[in-house]
Amino acid sequence: MKQTRHSFLKSKDYISISLKKTTTNHYQIVASVNNITGLFILDTGASNTCVDLCQIEKFNLISENSEIKASSATDLMKETKISKNNFLQIGKWVNKSSSLVLFNLNHINKALSDREVQNVDGIIGADTLKNAKAVIDYGSNKLYLKIKI
Repeated sequence: MKQTRHSFLKSKDYISISLKKTTTNHYQIVASVNNITGLFILDTGASNTCVDLCQIEKFNLISENSEIKASSATDLMKETKISKNNFLQIGKWVNKSSSLVLFNLNHINKALSDREVQNVDGIIGADTLKNAKAVIDYGSNKLYLKIKI
């Protein structure tokens, strides 16, 4: 019997998360920060996992000024903060000490709403994906994350 990608990854202690593909060809994913649910873009090109500065209170974040200068394909964000030791959960995958870069996502959310795509609270970046040994299955729109055992 031929083993599927899904069954192989499950046998290696991965969980699968369904991804929602938007009309902008981004993947959106539901995640929790400090046990508060939010909507995030999955972005393999983003170095860090980020949260919108406007959502500090929503996610109960404690922040400090940061020397990090965040940038995107469309803009350089001047004001950034960092929030350390946050509880980040995607499905059953958990990181109990996640650092998050905080910056204003207005330009990203404006671009999304111009295309009638729901605004996001943040971005799941490469730092989290690497930590979770992530595998993205573009054919089935699934994200696989390795559960620490």
